[in-house]
Amino acid sequence: MSFTVFNFHPHIATAVQKCGYTKPTPIQQQAIPPVLEGRDLLGLAQTGTGKTAAFILPTLQRLLDGPRKSIRALIVAPTRELAEQTHSYIEKMAHLTNLRSAVIYGGVSKLNQVKKIRAGVEIIVACPGRLLDHVNDRAINLANVEILILDEADHMFDKGFLPDIRRILKSIPKKRQSLVFSATMPQEIRHLAEDILNNPVTIQINHTKAAASISHALIPVEQKRKTELLKNILNEKGMTTTLVFTKTKYKAKNVAQQLENSGYRATSLQGNLSQNKRQHALDGFKSGTYNILVATDIAARGIDVSGISHVINYDVPDTAEAYTHRTGRTGRAACTGEAFTFITADDDRIIKLIEQTLGKKILREIVSGFNIDANDKNPAPGRDIPARSWQNKKTSTTTGSPKHKRVFGTSTFQKR
Repeated sequence: MSFTVFNFHPHIATAVQKCGYTKPTPIQQQAIPPVLEGRDLLGLAQTGTGKTAAFILPTLQRLLDGPRKSIRALIVAPTRELAEQTHSYIEKMAHLTNLRSAVIYGGVSKLNQVKKIRAGVEIIVACPGRLLDHVNDRAINLANVEILILDEADHMFDKGFLPDIRRILKSIPKKRQSLVFSATMPQEIRHLAEDILNNPVTIQINHTKAAASISHALIPVEQKRKTELLKNILNEKGMTTTLVFTKTKYKAKNVAQQLENSGYRATSLQGNLSQNKRQHALDGFKSGTYNILVATDIAARGIDVSGISHVINYDVPDTAEAYTHRTGRTGRAACTGEAFTFITADDDRIIKLIEQTLGKKILREIVSGFNIDANDKNPAPGRDIPARSWQNKKTSTTTGSPKHKRVFGTSTFQKR
């Protein structure tokens, strides 16, 4: 199937062609026709499947006819980064259509946002909190919204935004087209979808499964040696662009600082940064100024950086769904990727849940000099899983049988 089957307006079709799109992904193939028809839709799909284009392209097509300089489409996103990314995508796809978009989120000037809105836009991309601020200030009028899109609805639930979403619903017309996109389907999101969707089309694209293009491995290590192990892997294994996930904001900052002090081109992305610093870190990672980004789960969704070769879970995430979203930052757009997870003796339960989600056992890798003592009373999870050994050429000791050895390369990675 080609994008030509959707019969987009020439202005939109030209933008699609310039982006190099030829064949729609499964979520695009199934979602675009009913959205074009004005149907409500519930889309369930894993990260990296092309959901943004699945709702932006038909929305632009539907907005081509009708009044201008009036807010007719509202897209609600859980994070500033996802809102910015969606807004940038709209600008890229709508630049020939004269349809305009504005992005709204906290941490930046309200006044500049109000000026952009009053200049006249047809599409608003917003985070819930700042959007409600503008609604309460009567700086924004949502009375003419024709299309409501909730993106990453399950992540909005995780961040506690559902009460805000319900308040936003009171400010928009009841008669509208509504689209809900989510990677997972907790009960709360199901109830929300039932409340706001009218006879929806439901599309489900392996939404709980990690992409098949990603290989997965577990690396046992003591908690106190994780940063040492991270540097070892970055030095010895061929990586190009690497995303490292930590559990806390402090740890993301600290690990990135330690890498930078050791000469790596590393930066952090976490919630304690100002919006300007967050954008600087993300832009630098996208441009190659930095090729290691240490982040909290703020980067697990909505960070569309092409060519991420590796994801490293410095800390195991709290849920299997979070693991899917984290590792989904690599292996995108038909590319392959690798995901490594540092595990300690405390991670057994969540590793079992992750393996259930993947539908297979994850191979345990042994990095010479870092494996946990076999006599440990609380061995790391996966000890019964076949293991491969990585031998650092700088050492003379090895672990495991010769046929399972994987020897690191000798090139130095990402140092100044």
